[in-house]
Amino acid sequence: MSLHVTSLIAGLFALMMVPLSFQITIRRFKVRTVFGDTGDETLRRRIRAHGNFIEYAPLALIVLGLVEGQGASSLLVWPLAIAFLVSRAVHAIGMLYTSTPTLRAIGMTIQHTAFLISGVWLILSFIK
Repeated sequence: MSLHVTSLIAGLFALMMVPLSFQITIRRFKVRTVFGDTGDETLRRRIRAHGNFIEYAPLALIVLGLVEGQGASSLLVWPLAIAFLVSRAVHAIGMLYTSTPTLRAIGMTIQHTAFLISGVWLILSFIK
């Protein structure tokens, strides 16, 4: 069993995590802190953008890998993969660079839709 699509998304997620983490390090150096956010709004947003990525990306990869590994059509696997990738990018951009929740909401909506589709597909494939 090879998980080509999931492997690609995992690689892209790994690359996405580096700048999210690095931005925290840079800001911590600038505000001279190693713990917490010292009340610095920019640092807080960077911490949460990274944290949110870490909270959701692993489950997205697990779910995508299970769907792909159980032989789902590429017509399902690729759109799910793209949805997970786009949702994480849009959400991070919204967290880091906007003051309104619009982009974050779009990212979460795309992601939750992909989770729902994946979850239903996995449950139905188990029942069959």
